Amino acid sequence: MLSEWQHKQLARAILPSRAFYRRLRSRLGTPKAITATAHKLARIFYRLWTTGGNYQDLGMDYYEQRYQERVINNLQKKALALGFELVPQPQANTVS
Repeated sequence: MLSEWQHKQLARAILPSRAFYRRLRSRLGTPKAITATAHKLARIFYRLWTTGGNYQDLGMDYYEQRYQERVINNLQKKALALGFELVPQPQANTVS
């Protein structure tokens, strides 16, 4: 049975997992994304349960920034493999 403190820690761990689930679902499909996300939450839960440590939530912005960096790095590697070079474009100020 979870203590109130452990329940709060686990609930905080679930928030970043939503973005993780959505990214996996688009690539792998819903069943595999659910399994992978559940496995990730189980690992977090096990670590909290066995060590009694705190879950450090780094925030959605941190996870999204890291994801964007990985996407850019992967695109650069693919471009180099095909003999191209990516050149960043300045962001245009558009009004919606």
